[in-house]
Amino acid sequence: MDKLINYLKISFHILVLLLIIISLYPGSILGFVIYGDDSIETKITEDFLKISSDHFYAYTIVSFFGFISYLTDIKFKLVLIYLLFLSFILELLHLILPGRDFQMSDLIGNVLGVLVIYMIILIYKFWKSR
Repeated sequence: MDKLINYLKISFHILVLLLIIISLYPGSILGFVIYGDDSIETKITEDFLKISSDHFYAYTIVSFFGFISYLTDIKFKLVLIYLLFLSFILELLHLILPGRDFQMSDLIGNVLGVLVIYMIILIYKFWKSR
């Protein structure tokens, strides 16, 4: 079980690094990989209710790995603070990065991705403790 937890922690930190790279790249990495042009924005699905679905999915995946990795650790709540801080900082950096734009819908998608997984994990922990 300890090996699995270590693999999950390593995966979490790799995903965070990828998230940082994708967020700070001045253009669209997916657009560059798929179309050979980093000015083309790619979307997995359409946004919903003024919330960036792509950002929601990305932060949901990263959050899942983070919270599962530190589920029984005292750092569990620290992961929440870290991910929320990261989501704000990376989106605010878009104000100064060339080729990037700050969008409130992206920030909302980031934060909701973190909070949805956090709430699901809290419910799981509550039910497991009963």
